[in-house]
Amino acid sequence: MRLLLDLSRGIDRLNAVIGRAASWFVLAAILVAGGLALSRRLFSLSSNAWYESQWLFFAAIVMLGAAWTLRLDRHVRIDILVSRASPAYRRRLDIVGHLLMLVPFCIVHLWLAVPWFWRAVLSGETSPNLGGLPLWPIRLVIVAGFTLLLAQAFSELVKRIAGRA
Repeated sequence: MRLLLDLSRGIDRLNAVIGRAASWFVLAAILVAGGLALSRRLFSLSSNAWYESQWLFFAAIVMLGAAWTLRLDRHVRIDILVSRASPAYRRRLDIVGHLLMLVPFCIVHLWLAVPWFWRAVLSGETSPNLGGLPLWPIRLVIVAGFTLLLAQAFSELVKRIAGRA
C-alpha cells in the first residue's frame, strides 16, 4: 500500500503543477480576446486563427484543470447525499462513484479520443474555417486531460481505500 500511496502523491503533485500552469491560460484567453476586440475596433482587423485560439485556451483550462479540481475536492458532487453523512460514508460513496462513473467515463473518452487525435496528426487536418488552426493540438489537450483525470481518479481511489482522504 505504501508504494501505491507514493504513486498517489506523485500523481497529486503532477496534477497540481499542470493545473497551476493551465490556470495561466485564463490570462492568455483574456489577452487574446482583448487584442481581438481592439484590433477589430481600431483597425477593422480580425483573424479566425486568433478566434480559434481562444476556444483552445478555454478547452485547455477545463481539460487540464479537471484533474487538479478533483484533487482539491472542488468538483461537482451530489451534496444532498453527502452533506450530513459521516466521513466513512462519504469515503465509501466516493469509492463507488469513482469506480462506477468516473473511471469508466475517462476510459471510454480516451478510447474514442486517441484514434481521433492520431487521425488529425496523420492527416494534417485543420479547422474548416479560413485561416483556421490545425486540429491535433486541441485533440491532444483532450487526450491529456482525460489521461490526467483518470490518473487522479486512481490516486483518489488509493487515498480513500487507505483511509487517507
